Amino acid sequence: MKNLITIAVDAMGGDNAPLKIIDGIELHNKKSKNIFYKLFGNKNIIDPIIQKKNLDKNCIEIIHTEEKIKGEDSAFAAAKRGKNTSMWLAVESVKKKSSDIVISAGNTGALLVIAKLNLKMLENIDKPALSGLWPSKKGMSVVLDLGANIECSDKNLIDFSIMGSSLFKSLFPDEKPKVALLNIGSEELKGNEVIKNTYQKLNQINIEDFEFKGFIEGSHIMDGNVNVVVADGFTGNIALKTAEGTANFITSELKNAMKGSILGRLGSIISISNLKRFKKKLDPRLYNGAILLGLDSPVIKSHGGTDYVGFANSLSVCEKIVKNNLIDKIKNSIS
Repeated sequence: MKNLITIAVDAMGGDNAPLKIIDGIELHNKKSKNIFYKLFGNKNIIDPIIQKKNLDKNCIEIIHTEEKIKGEDSAFAAAKRGKNTSMWLAVESVKKKSSDIVISAGNTGALLVIAKLNLKMLENIDKPALSGLWPSKKGMSVVLDLGANIECSDKNLIDFSIMGSSLFKSLFPDEKPKVALLNIGSEELKGNEVIKNTYQKLNQINIEDFEFKGFIEGSHIMDGNVNVVVADGFTGNIALKTAEGTANFITSELKNAMKGSILGRLGSIISISNLKRFKKKLDPRLYNGAILLGLDSPVIKSHGGTDYVGFANSLSVCEKIVKNNLIDKIKNSIS
């Protein structure tokens, strides 16, 4: 098949696996035909589910293993569990170049460790970064690092800027990446020494692949004036969790307000189309699929608690990354 993309899938990772995984594949397969899915997991459980689905059976291969990483495993325990787990074998598949990209909805810490044990770092990259998609008023942004590295040097943050821009360009080829550093203020003198040094160096480096926009505060991430936001993993993870909690709070309170009185119910009926658009904008399933950048093969982490729609969206992220040659883009930009 022309331009066939092979995705290695950890079929046993995440809540309600493998049913959720296969339902996500079925949804993704309806619109993406040049994809081959390699499923790593228990064939005795996976195969009966697949047989009931409206799926092209020629686009799926099951690599059998009865071992899997548990959600409660520490990263060390997961790595120690062995090389026959569904997650390890899926990652190993991209290492051996029999798959183009790997995705798992399983244990995040385990995936980071297993990926780093199996895959090489790209030349001139010291640390990998976990990046994710973030909604804004003007579309979508890439935010990194979301928790892979608690402490970072100015070189790390510059590397993240280059890798984040390459990712954005792979996902949105028609837009120019605009990079900003997440900081406690937008003024040049604010922040710690690492972030101030990064600011100075990015101002001096002439990089054609993106436009450097300086500092950005957390309250302006969703304005859409920049589309690549860079931070150390500690700051980025707190920003992510705060945004997720705020979104959940708003949608929950909105539901309560609409059900609370006759006027609330009446108002919700009148504004139903606007409410649907609002709900869709905050739907976390649309932004599912964190990407581990800096390794010589692409690794995607789907949220463990997402449903099949969210998993299908993360498969779409896999497809775009491979089609638009993310790894080559990073290599060229770093060099």
